[in-house]
Amino acid sequence: MNRIDQLFNEKNSGILSVYFTAGYPHLHDTTEIIRALQQHGADMLEIGIPFSDPMADGPVIQQSSAEALKNGMSVKHLFGQLSGIRKKVHIPLILMGYLNPIMQYGFDNFCRDAAQCGIDGLIIPDLPFAEYRESYKPVAEKYGLHTIMLITPETSEERIRLIDEHTGGFIYMVSSASVTGVKDTFDDATLAYFRRVNAMRLRHPRLTGFGISNKTTFDAACRYSSGAIIGSKFVRLLENGNSPDRAAEKLIEALK
Repeated sequence: MNRIDQLFNEKNSGILSVYFTAGYPHLHDTTEIIRALQQHGADMLEIGIPFSDPMADGPVIQQSSAEALKNGMSVKHLFGQLSGIRKKVHIPLILMGYLNPIMQYGFDNFCRDAAQCGIDGLIIPDLPFAEYRESYKPVAEKYGLHTIMLITPETSEERIRLIDEHTGGFIYMVSSASVTGVKDTFDDATLAYFRRVNAMRLRHPRLTGFGISNKTTFDAACRYSSGAIIGSKFVRLLENGNSPDRAAEKLIEALK
């Protein structure tokens, strides 16, 4: 069974997924960050592949991506770092990246090497849904990888139900139509969107991302989905000079 499915079978609320940018703050930090986050209680991780134009990301993650590229991170280098990760790590691992570097690597090659490293799923924010269904879904499924799609407050009910029908793992419920970043609370419109999607009784579980940074936003996300995805908050903790262990520890403290 895919580890993502296993996680949601075993835990249906309060799931914490953490995003970080591979190769940031230092090129060889990737496996140490994975180990630290698992040790401090993260349920799942999203490993960001740095890209020069990360259009869905806010300034914190954009900066981390730029620094990681300067450090020499690439898709090939990342797979080299991840080659033995399953000797130490048991939680689900997802690769999150934009289509350009993935296509330069070759999608079949990318999925093959991801599966060999023990990756469980893919998030490709700029992959058009129609192209995914026609060309990408069969390849990802061949290698046992779930492709996770994003929905936003502007996504129609018809589109949400299509995503629910044709993807695997979970649905990434973006809290707003803006880029990633830190928020202190969710406004009434966002909460109404959460309630609307919750009332659809979808087949797949959902995780809420964008703007989760503290106990208030984490708890709100967990009321309307199976858990939350945190990215900018953790990347900022790394940016401030914390070791991977200390950054992971501080992140967990902020959610209590």
